[in-house]
Amino acid sequence: MRLDIAYDGRDFSGWARQPHPPGLRTIQGTLEEAIGHLLGVAVIVTCAGRTDAGVHARGQVAHLDVPAWPEEIDARRVNRALPSDLRVTRISPAPADFDARFSAIWRRYSYRVCDDGVGPAPLDRWSVLPWHRPLRIDALNEAAVALVGEHDFAPFCKPRDFGTTVRAVQLLRWHRDADGLAVMTVQADAFCHSMVRSLVGVLLPVGDGRRSTGWPAEILQSGQRHSAVTVMPAFPLVLEEVGYPADDQLLERQRQTRSLRSLDGRAMDGD
Repeated sequence: MRLDIAYDGRDFSGWARQPHPPGLRTIQGTLEEAIGHLLGVAVIVTCAGRTDAGVHARGQVAHLDVPAWPEEIDARRVNRALPSDLRVTRISPAPADFDARFSAIWRRYSYRVCDDGVGPAPLDRWSVLPWHRPLRIDALNEAAVALVGEHDFAPFCKPRDFGTTVRAVQLLRWHRDADGLAVMTVQADAFCHSMVRSLVGVLLPVGDGRRSTGWPAEILQSGQRHSAVTVMPAFPLVLEEVGYPADDQLLERQRQTRSLRSLDGRAMDGD
């Protein structure tokens, strides 16, 4: 079954179920407990993107495997078993080769920043970053161009063992929304840990004039993390949408995703 999910990440310790310390509140753990109770069997829910603590979602996607799904258990009934900061917006049968994580071809995030000096509106304070320097959207977008494409994003990722930091960024742009906020939209085939918040951290000093538009490219080409690049707070970050190929391409996409990439074109086995 495919689950489409939205949540306010403020009071969750990220997506992934955590065995220690006991009682840690996570999105995966909360879903598995509620759905398992309704079905009367233990379930494992796998998502498209394992968001960090504090990150929100409007368009998270997950799947779970069950022998049968009772017709009477719809999204409304599941949501009655969930807390108000977590909602399943849709439940649907998934194609046979669907895997929420490995079948995805892109994930799209947004990050909102208020730079007007007054600060975010009170109702937005948990989803908008206050920035006390004016930002130039044209400078942000000029600097962002060098970060689009397939690169080794190691300077913007927290390292993990046995993983690749090669990612293909398909879209990275800033705009002003109707409320005057500076909004970054970034879409890639996948993201490594802290990558999006580090991209925000390397671009904001460009937007406010403290760094040149070529600085993010210099950091990327250096191949290593730089102390001047700040990992920005999680609370303005939202997983907006996840994309998938046609049903007959799902299995091939899984094969591609499970091949660990390198920039010289070689594929290495990996997760």
